[in-house]
Amino acid sequence: MKPFAIAGLQLDLKPSGNFDLVVKKIRTTLVRYPWVQMVVLSELAICGAGTGSAEPMPSATEDKLAALAADLGIWLVTGSLYEKVGDKVYNTASVINPSGDVVTRYRKMYPFLPYEAGVTAGSDICVFDIPDVGRFGLSICYDMWFPETSRALVLEGAEVIIHPTLTNTADRDVECTMVRATAAQQQCYMIDINGAGEQAYGRSVIAGPDGEVIHAASTEEEIIVVELDLDRVTRSRERGVLGLGQPLKSFRDAGHSFKGPESSESLKALGPLEVPSRRA
Repeated sequence: MKPFAIAGLQLDLKPSGNFDLVVKKIRTTLVRYPWVQMVVLSELAICGAGTGSAEPMPSATEDKLAALAADLGIWLVTGSLYEKVGDKVYNTASVINPSGDVVTRYRKMYPFLPYEAGVTAGSDICVFDIPDVGRFGLSICYDMWFPETSRALVLEGAEVIIHPTLTNTADRDVECTMVRATAAQQQCYMIDINGAGEQAYGRSVIAGPDGEVIHAASTEEEIIVVELDLDRVTRSRERGVLGLGQPLKSFRDAGHSFKGPESSESLKALGPLEVPSRRA
């Protein structure tokens, strides 16, 4: 068994200005669960959904979070912050190691357009290694709706997908189903952490490589602590989901590929990406 302990913080946060509260909750979590090795925040947990908080990275906020990770000796996934690069704004998650080093950053590849206006799409997937544990991938919120992103992470060796999200819309039930489906299709752990309270509807989900739900959170604030066994990912991928289907091997061995969206006439016929108008 290769165990790794993660705490997902589904916090009751205000629309902005949550830094001090987030730090308090992280410290409280480590007092109660001192064996936790990684803390994962929800998307935009600290700054909220307004892009006016965007800063160049490394930023003062990221630096303070890095100092906290070093002080507690934990891996920290910041949920995400808005990153300013020239005249562009990205929705960016940072991964900080127990020494306080930012080991990687990931820019959300699929902003929730046309609603997440003013946010530029990132162009690269993100995987990172935790020594003596395994390989992890990052995905943010709406990225999960595009299975190509999860498959790309797995093709680069990801055994766990960390998925901070922020949603208070009617499709949360669909997303909860999608977490489990992604875990089964990609034969990996999915760590989906949503906010709660004024920002979001909660219902964070952690699913395992056989498609099982390890934990389904309520709509209220909740500290979700799980210990993953990454050897289970290897066994699932070698032996099949519940000892049955072996989707990654079949995908590898099929000997065919699929065309991209740019060549689809049916997709071209759908019209522009815009907010739906009221029907006449």
